Amino acid sequence: MAVVPHVKTWWKSAVIYQIYPASFCDSNGDGVGDIAGITSKLDYIASLGVDAIWISPVYDSPQVDMGYDISNYEAIYPPYGTVHSMKDLIKETHARGMRIMMDLVINHTSDQHAWFKDARSSRSSPKRDWYIWRPAKYSSNGDRLPPNNWRCSFGGGSAWEWDESTQEYYLHLWAKEQPDLNWDNEDARKAIYASAMAFWLDLGVDGFRVDTVNMYSKPNDFPDAPVADPAAPFQPAAMLYCNGPRMHEFIGEMNSILAQYGAITVGELLDTADVADILPYVSAEARQLDMIFQFDAVEVGWGRTHKYETTPKNFTLPQFKEAIGKAQNLIMGTDAWTTVFLENHDLSRSVSRLADDRPEFREAGAKMLALLQACLSGTQYIYQGQEIGAINASKEAYPLENYLDISSRLFMEMIKERYGASNKKELDRGFNALQHLARDHSRIPMAWNGTAKYGGFSEEAEQAGVDVKQPWMKPHPLAHEINVATQINDANSVLGWWRKMLQFRKQHEGVLVYGDYYCLGMDDPDTYSFIKQTQDGKGKMLVVLNFAPKEKPWSVPGSEMPMVDVGSSHTPKLTLTTYEGRGGSENLAPFEGRVYTMAVDSRQSNL
Repeated sequence: MAVVPHVKTWWKSAVIYQIYPASFCDSNGDGVGDIAGITSKLDYIASLGVDAIWISPVYDSPQVDMGYDISNYEAIYPPYGTVHSMKDLIKETHARGMRIMMDLVINHTSDQHAWFKDARSSRSSPKRDWYIWRPAKYSSNGDRLPPNNWRCSFGGGSAWEWDESTQEYYLHLWAKEQPDLNWDNEDARKAIYASAMAFWLDLGVDGFRVDTVNMYSKPNDFPDAPVADPAAPFQPAAMLYCNGPRMHEFIGEMNSILAQYGAITVGELLDTADVADILPYVSAEARQLDMIFQFDAVEVGWGRTHKYETTPKNFTLPQFKEAIGKAQNLIMGTDAWTTVFLENHDLSRSVSRLADDRPEFREAGAKMLALLQACLSGTQYIYQGQEIGAINASKEAYPLENYLDISSRLFMEMIKERYGASNKKELDRGFNALQHLARDHSRIPMAWNGTAKYGGFSEEAEQAGVDVKQPWMKPHPLAHEINVATQINDANSVLGWWRKMLQFRKQHEGVLVYGDYYCLGMDDPDTYSFIKQTQDGKGKMLVVLNFAPKEKPWSVPGSEMPMVDVGSSHTPKLTLTTYEGRGGSENLAPFEGRVYTMAVDSRQSNL
């Protein structure tokens, strides 16, 4: 494979910290996180070694989908603050040498947005074509039917909603309160660029995470999706509405505006399995997106017809390795770039999902996963709470009524419709899936101080004498154990380990950020080993991870392992282990991670 040198930029070697505003920090005691709360924690975020923050949506919204249903791109949801609050956050973030990214949600708006209200007011509205409308179909019996069999991404219902006043259906790939914009309409696109992008770029925002970046162009004939779920009337249709015919035209048009500001972009590229379809989005030559999120690794074990139609830990380690390798290999021999992440606002906690969250293993698992992330090539993304080893809430301590996310609620409604509201077996199966995979777990309020009320979520307001309200979501049952205050001054904590790994990553960026990736022992069901090598081949590290809750046999590899050089100067030398004080030749402890230096990194004298 030809070597295509990676052009080094700040955002490629960056650590980007994602913040979910409602759940991060409540500054005024009303139980809802806010922009002022984020600003108050900037010093903490900077102390982790973070280069940029990404703020999930703060725009004005009815909050049907927690801000991903936007009613005004140029206003802030009042409980979060004001545009002035955002200006202050932008200024204070920059003052600490960090950049700030916002969430760009432009596949759809809220049904309360002025554009949609205008569009549904009349078929002759000038903005009617800003959204996607189609007439009804009718069965042989005369029953009204949606235009096709596409399933909404939430629950099991149709992706079309009937509008009684104008007697047509509108498309909503997500909730019925989130109508899809019609990107084929040039006037709509111009309005999107001005209101959702330029307004914030002019205020100093440095870039965007672009939501559902490959869904804007739909096939004009809206064909039926193949039947994957025979028991259901509506079918998964992502293969039809992702990567549509005009997608690259639209993204290129967006980029021409973003480039004027030097803004960076990371696209949420859903349901795109083929590398040939991924590369056009992130090829530097194509000038479309700077990087994308690939979801293969974080979606291992998901159900085929529905995310939650599965059982916990329904995957193998080789499947996980293969998925990681897909993202890593994207940048080998290409001018593309990738990202590294195991958590975000749409995922449950990685320790619970990928390691083991039992008390005796959760800290070891958190450190091992931190080591894995830090050693993979690409831009590093960390989600709030990940740095303290946050885990899913248990079924026993966090009942189903605490789950507030629309996807969780609609999934359980689908279970009731299919199997009956009193079918305990199916309801329990559904709850098991939610306890393992639901988005709610990442949205539970951040635990700052286990001795303060509600885990310290509103700690500053409490200290100021405010009678603080219970958070909008029930606090984590383990907030008294897993929180920032108990870890912040402990170098051996999960938080201390994350700081160490992020520093280590930057010290050895030639290998760890830009290096090539080679997986070893792909079929091993418990141990994950890979080589990272500088593009010039002069620097090399071996990473070894034990994903089992028990000790695993291990010895320093020799010539029998491909890619491992042996000799007086190249014998693997233990550089890091997640278990303090262990030697490099001992068997691997449960969920232990190690890094061995194997050759001299030409950029780093201490390798």
